[in-house]
Amino acid sequence: MARNDEFLYALRNANPIETVMGSYVNLIRRGKNYVCSCPFHSEKTPSCTIFTDTQSFYCFGCGAGGDIITFVMKAENLDFTEAVKLLAERSGMEVPEKNDRNSMSAQRRTRIYEMNRIAANFFYTNLLKGENKAGLQYFYKRKLTPATIKKYGLGFASDSFNELTGMLRSKGYSEDEIVDAWLGGRSQKTGKIYDLFRNRVMFPIVDLRGNIIGFGGRVLDDSKPKYLNTGTTPVFDKGSNLFSMNFAKNSEQKRLILCEGYMDVIAVNQAGFENVVATLGTAITPDQARLISHYCDEVVVAYDSDGAGQNATQKAINHFSDVGLRTRILHMEGAKDPDEYIKKFGAQRFKMLIEGSDDANNFMLDRCEEGLDLESEAGKVELLKRVSRVLAGIESSLEREVYISRTAKKCDISSEVLKSHINELIRIKKGSQKKEEWRTIKAKTSYVKDDVNPEATQFRKEAKAEETIICYLMRRPSDIETIRAAAPPEIFVTSFNKRVYSTLLEEIQGSEQFTMSLITNKFTNEENGKISGMEAAHHEFPITEKAMLDCAETLRRHKAPTGSNGDISDDDLRSLFSQKKK
Repeated sequence: MARNDEFLYALRNANPIETVMGSYVNLIRRGKNYVCSCPFHSEKTPSCTIFTDTQSFYCFGCGAGGDIITFVMKAENLDFTEAVKLLAERSGMEVPEKNDRNSMSAQRRTRIYEMNRIAANFFYTNLLKGENKAGLQYFYKRKLTPATIKKYGLGFASDSFNELTGMLRSKGYSEDEIVDAWLGGRSQKTGKIYDLFRNRVMFPIVDLRGNIIGFGGRVLDDSKPKYLNTGTTPVFDKGSNLFSMNFAKNSEQKRLILCEGYMDVIAVNQAGFENVVATLGTAITPDQARLISHYCDEVVVAYDSDGAGQNATQKAINHFSDVGLRTRILHMEGAKDPDEYIKKFGAQRFKMLIEGSDDANNFMLDRCEEGLDLESEAGKVELLKRVSRVLAGIESSLEREVYISRTAKKCDISSEVLKSHINELIRIKKGSQKKEEWRTIKAKTSYVKDDVNPEATQFRKEAKAEETIICYLMRRPSDIETIRAAAPPEIFVTSFNKRVYSTLLEEIQGSEQFTMSLITNKFTNEENGKISGMEAAHHEFPITEKAMLDCAETLRRHKAPTGSNGDISDDDLRSLFSQKKK
């Protein structure tokens, strides 16, 4: 996207960061700023601060930070151009015409979206009109209607090594682009490309904006792997997306049903439940749990009833608890999964099953008894230990009290003794969490380990001086020329800070005020977080002209040791600065 300062200022003003972020997380007012639990990592104590005066955010826990564009990029997995378009649509603004070439990243993502859309149409047409009817027979056998097949854009990949790749090449896509999109693979022996999805029924994976970002393919025989999913690409990460979330997000209910596979989701949706999703071939991740938390208050886990399904349920409960979601567990008798249950008993019985789903705490308490001899003293003691850990994890004191009373009766122990033990566990747990969060914050705000600017570990004093100068420039963009004269980029010691400072000097030129939006597309999300961290560390403290000049002198001393011809005295430097200001 072409840089347009006036447009970016208007876009930021039309999308206050506290308003937009408030639609993703619960904000708590702290003076003129806000704090919240970071939407990009799980935590109990809010460590993310929104600075309303600079319209930026920074998480002191994980280091995420930036402006509203950075936030949307990270929250929605978009590039800069896509994030700007999304914010413009949100505020009814029109994005200016591009007057320079697109970034390579934006072009790459756009080309992959195009190829995925072409591939999805190819698979869909092949399913309905291709000579091989095995895919269509499979879906009809699974009782899917034509309307459902069309709704999900289901398809079939024939048993060919070059049908799809050949068609994409004929439309002008290069072999490297086809491999990049994970629609083709490259032979190590011959170097030729081939179709990755062969002889499989195909499930397009669609993001929240309606883009086809990947595919899942299921074999029709006993070959392995049974399911093949698109690997990581510039537009797709299976740990950050959910199947059918594009439909579920529109549900009026504040409850989502989490299933284990594509066919379960489609069967449940076809039965009239729009609020159903599934992970993409993996156990649920913290990122997926946070995504779900944006759209509901409660999750019903409808995993298979086998051992693997029960273990996956336990992990899901933990992740949902971390993001503050209530979790209920579906117990299906007479069927192994939702698809089979609906076929056997119908949609109305399935609805009743959901309404009567069990609380997650009961599920975990029941699992505490597995493998124990409750007739023995050792078994009872071990049960109490396991149960206590579960009860200590219940946030609501009222809810915890009910379970303590019930457990005490079951285990024939005084409820006061059990309650006292659990309160002690909670106290220890909270103390450990605070210490861990504080250690994380210290690590993020110190130079013990800096992945973005590794040289800062070696040159700590100089790196701090550089950050002070950078923050001074961001606060006083109108003094750019005098600041540049006092602290030219050549005196910077660490490569990353030098790049940040040079970029600021270039982008601020001619601007009356500074906003992170001017430089967001020049850096990665991690680098934008680092820059926001600099500002956050200095936010509550004024930076004087003398402090900036002292920092510049620190860098000059490092670059040119005392006595060298390049030295400028402190008095001369201050005199130069004063003259240029006049």
